[in-house]
Amino acid sequence: MRFLYPLLALGALAAPAAWAQSAPAVLAPAPESVLLASAAPTQAPETPIEGAPVGLTRALTLGATTKSKLKLTPDDPDDPSFIPVPIVFYQQETGLAGGAAILPVWRFGKDTTVRKSNARLIAWISQEKQTTVQLTHTIFTKEEKFYFSGEASYYDLAFNYYGRGNETDKDVESHIQYPLIVFDEKALVKVVPNLFVGVRYRYTDLGKVELKDQEGNTAPYFAIPAEQRAGYVTSGVGPALLYDSRDNVLATYTGNFVDAHVLFNGGGLGSDYNFTRYMVDARHFTPLLGSNNTILAVQFLGQYHTGSVPFREWGGMGATLGGSLYNNAYLMRGIYEARFRDRQFTTAQAEIRQKLFWRIDGVVFGAVGQVAPALDDYKLDAMKFAGGVGGRFRFNRRDRLNIRLDYGVGSGGNSGIIFAVGEAF
Repeated sequence: MRFLYPLLALGALAAPAAWAQSAPAVLAPAPESVLLASAAPTQAPETPIEGAPVGLTRALTLGATTKSKLKLTPDDPDDPSFIPVPIVFYQQETGLAGGAAILPVWRFGKDTTVRKSNARLIAWISQEKQTTVQLTHTIFTKEEKFYFSGEASYYDLAFNYYGRGNETDKDVESHIQYPLIVFDEKALVKVVPNLFVGVRYRYTDLGKVELKDQEGNTAPYFAIPAEQRAGYVTSGVGPALLYDSRDNVLATYTGNFVDAHVLFNGGGLGSDYNFTRYMVDARHFTPLLGSNNTILAVQFLGQYHTGSVPFREWGGMGATLGGSLYNNAYLMRGIYEARFRDRQFTTAQAEIRQKLFWRIDGVVFGAVGQVAPALDDYKLDAMKFAGGVGGRFRFNRRDRLNIRLDYGVGSGGNSGIIFAVGEAF
């Protein structure tokens, strides 16, 4: 599911000044191609930052120097933080939209070896009467004995749909819209340090899929089976494994991350379709040149299916895998979300993150991927490519939180700007 929050990060930047002055922040609309994938708490510095942009310095200074009865960011770095953030954005599919996000971060107990838990509640409504209400969470209990991660969300959004396959035509797109309810939860127990095993359950309720307008090509829409366009339910459960040795989950310098699970969807669980999903997400992070100023980050992700898989459950290239379950991974930046989709999906990406000056970092990234009906249908000359460059602003030094701005280009005549809070993976 794509998350369209192009000015949430700007809202976070403006929020300290807004709270200080007891007035709402006024934000200008963003370009249509700007996307925001995720958000997290922010913290203002104690003094103005020399060399920062004038508007940003003023916002940070006001937020830091004006007294407030409600202290959202505590002095103690181990105390909980609770940051509300306004949302204002514009997209062609939605028109003008607005809402709010609440982004708590906390740790159970005072043991600093226990990683911080976090949650994200986001709600907005648009001029075109599209809505999103999303609650995600990642929870480490005391001594990290248990790990819980999940999502409970409602979406009513519009998309460009190109149909199925690795060679869909950019000029053949249908403008579709549908409501969607998602409940997804992982419950894991620690077996050894950094290794968790347990169970995952996922439920989706897709409402009626409709043509939003007649301006596009209706062929991809009518290629969706009529019974799926009428809406359906999927419900699946299965074993899950997580290995996570990252030093920081927001912006990792060193460590490894492996998330693997199997979901068995069937009528016994209330699913309208019987299919199995196998998924593995593996990441590696390491410093280069002998310091944390240069970081190499690599990721492999595979999503594979057997059985009768409905169209929205196919793997999708260019997707934003939102929510805590996927750590808000953004795949193949520069390709429109699910521009290419099919039963089997494999992708790999790499990124070099370079410290530049002050709180500014730069990145270079590249990715390859392919979708196909079956694994033996993969072809070397059918690979899709994406890549680009980006900048990072270290907004919250306490939790190593970056605001990122990426520009990517990809196969199929795609390109776009991605404006987000947090790293792509």
